[in-house]
Amino acid sequence: MNDRSTTSPGATHDIVIVGGGHNGLTAAAYLARAGKSVILLERLEDVGGAAVSAQAFPGVEARLSRYSYLVSLLPHRIIDELGLDIRLVRRRYSSYTPVPGDPAGAGLLIDNTDAAATAASFSRIGAADDAAGFDSVYRSTGELARALWPTVTEPLLTRSEAKALVGDDDLWESLIERPIGEFIESRLQSDLVRGVVATDALIGTFAGLSDPGLAQNRCFLYHVIGQGTGEWDVPVGGMGAVTGELARVAREAGARIVTGAEVTRIDQDGTVEYVRNGHERRVEGATVLANVAPDVLDRLLGEDPEPQRERAEGAQVKVNLLLERLPRLRDEAIDPAAAFGGTFHINETYTQLEEAYAGMTRGVMPELLPCEIYCHTLADPSILDPDLAATGAQTITVFGLHTPDRWLTDENNDATRQRLQDAVLASLNSVLAEPVEDLLLKDADGRPCIETKTTRDLERALNMPGGNIFHGPLSWPFAEDDDALATPAERWGVATRHPRILLCGSGARRGGAVSGLGGHNAAMAVLEG
Repeated sequence: MNDRSTTSPGATHDIVIVGGGHNGLTAAAYLARAGKSVILLERLEDVGGAAVSAQAFPGVEARLSRYSYLVSLLPHRIIDELGLDIRLVRRRYSSYTPVPGDPAGAGLLIDNTDAAATAASFSRIGAADDAAGFDSVYRSTGELARALWPTVTEPLLTRSEAKALVGDDDLWESLIERPIGEFIESRLQSDLVRGVVATDALIGTFAGLSDPGLAQNRCFLYHVIGQGTGEWDVPVGGMGAVTGELARVAREAGARIVTGAEVTRIDQDGTVEYVRNGHERRVEGATVLANVAPDVLDRLLGEDPEPQRERAEGAQVKVNLLLERLPRLRDEAIDPAAAFGGTFHINETYTQLEEAYAGMTRGVMPELLPCEIYCHTLADPSILDPDLAATGAQTITVFGLHTPDRWLTDENNDATRQRLQDAVLASLNSVLAEPVEDLLLKDADGRPCIETKTTRDLERALNMPGGNIFHGPLSWPFAEDDDALATPAERWGVATRHPRILLCGSGARRGGAVSGLGGHNAAMAVLEG
């Protein structure tokens, strides 16, 4: 049994963690390794939350990263300190973006290893003058990333301290203080090239590029600072390999992981009530770490949400497909393996993104939904059965933007899911030389291998309010100058209204995406306290 010297009288454990997503597992691993007695309660039968691999299609041996699918914000520090045996693969191609409506299907291919080929691709779509501007955008974001990335696993800087660390007032003003649309428009002229940059500001976030609230800027920042480079990598074995390793390390350190345990109440004194196998149970921790969305924590505490907190609303649709092979492109000059080897942008010009946002604020779906595609199996075929992989089969993940949860209800979810799936397929087919439906493999029941997840589906499956993949609006990775930073929980960005309860999920400051930062920083706050 681990040392319980810090356990308060009556507490059964030093730490009770509510929620077994990747952040909860990260916190469990750190704290158990530090000698704390840890129990983690997970509602589902398996841990991992949104970062899981799943056999989505009956009888088909393909383990898809069903929800989260790429890794950028998981610090090497966490991987090294916990001894995680995971492998991340860097993609050669950054992105491919067809020109909407171009008769020949010409597109922009960004090749990370061939600057000359990339420059030629800019010229081919009539955007030669933007090649230098595109490079300048990412030199600027790289400067910001190199300054801010090392701080995410340390106590919070204040806004003034972060600005001083960046050291370039103009850059800070452009990326932090002013709408990101102004920065993009000042550096680039091509509508298509502007759109390639702008998508990083919008994934999972319902905002216009010029919105004064700057939600789009915060989203953009998290998409470009990972590892100090902004690169997004493929986890070998799928996302389940990442959370599987975190669970292994936590268990080996002595953490007790209990699945099928639905938490029904949390009390500010550290008491946690849950139901497992039909039986009501309770456990008490000296500290409770909540790896759930802040809105969910409020419900478990029986409290009203904090008045200043924005509603958690997702704005994306996720479509997983299993194809017999990659589709042919209208652009015969581009190898499909190159086009699908990075992020494949579809109908995501700057104008299309802004028009889609404006339309969907009124509930009007665009004729061609902005989408982007990722193909896991080109970088990592191990998620397929070897016999299936040998046939040339490929997984395709499509992420549709600007589909806000506000238009979904329990009553219209099924119909809206079908409508969104049809819109995604139509958008995809607009840039292909053949209908993607004709390439879908069939499952054991003879049904096409395609599944679509709306924001409402995510809320039901993963307890994410509004289907928000970040658990709520993203925060800046620094504190405001007048924020209270007196306690360890405040300094690490994991404080709640109750001193014995800390956030340790994506809803913590610096949370969002598969990063482990919410879990790491909550653990550090506990150990500092």
